[in-house]
Amino acid sequence: MMFNEIFSSYYRVTAAILREAARGALTERKLFAMVREQAFGESLLTMPDDLMGGKWHLLRRDLTTPLRKVPETPLTLLEKRWLKTLLADPRIQLFSPEVSGLEDIDPLFAPEDIVYYDRYADGDDYASPEYIASFRTILQALREKENLVVDYETRDGRRPRIFLTPYYLEYSEKDDRFRLAGAGLTRQFTMNLAQIRGCILQRGRERLPFEESPKRSVTFELMDHRNALERVLLHFSHLEKETRKLEEGKYLVTLKYDKEDETELVIRILSFGPFIRVTEPDSFIDLIRKRLVKQMALCNEWQEAQEDGAPGIDEMS
Repeated sequence: MMFNEIFSSYYRVTAAILREAARGALTERKLFAMVREQAFGESLLTMPDDLMGGKWHLLRRDLTTPLRKVPETPLTLLEKRWLKTLLADPRIQLFSPEVSGLEDIDPLFAPEDIVYYDRYADGDDYASPEYIASFRTILQALREKENLVVDYETRDGRRPRIFLTPYYLEYSEKDDRFRLAGAGLTRQFTMNLAQIRGCILQRGRERLPFEESPKRSVTFELMDHRNALERVLLHFSHLEKETRKLEEGKYLVTLKYDKEDETELVIRILSFGPFIRVTEPDSFIDLIRKRLVKQMALCNEWQEAQEDGAPGIDEMS
């Protein structure tokens, strides 16, 4: 574990609950709300019962606490070094983060120490002055709820000027790119920030309405063998999800995702093998079948090539 478990997410939300209890302001509804908002989604399966049931001896039955002092969670040296490491990431620098208090702290490692094998190598140029200026103008527009005029370069080289009401930024881990979603005068846009050649705030004009495309969902049964539940929850931690326990060692998980991420999600679900069985929707089940058929065809082609005397991987290298 990177951090001491005392300062993990579960302990931070527990400390927040105990602070409410120490003030005499804790209710059962508030406890459930705090766990839902500040911990992980699956925490609702265990944390409230452990706290209210007396298993952890931190709350009484009337939701008061026997603790005499309000819990505090100061940062450890390791956590400070981890924060300094994160601040070295060029993507975080786009947000102009506050770095005071960490000047004399050494990072744990440098960004160049990490080798990515599962994403494209032509991601956004986060060090470009043009990119940084556009990003921070967009961020200002989002925070102040203002409009933008954007100079955008299309793939065929055209550079239209677009009036846009920005609504959110999204980051694609696979592509290593930021995208901007917003509403134009005639349609909605999703723009790659790397193709924005400049933008300025447009104050005082009415914001255009934006209707976000509905997210898709996939539901699957999970057998918790070989720590599969923990691995799935960690693997899909960036997605909105709902986890429900069906019986001992068996869970029902629903993930929500964007349409453009569907192919990647199929591949990731298949990587868990027999521990996951997709139950709905039928369209996603069909995608899995087609993917498996494609993989079988590739395997058969490779086997036939080996039988015909084609060079193997070891021979070609």
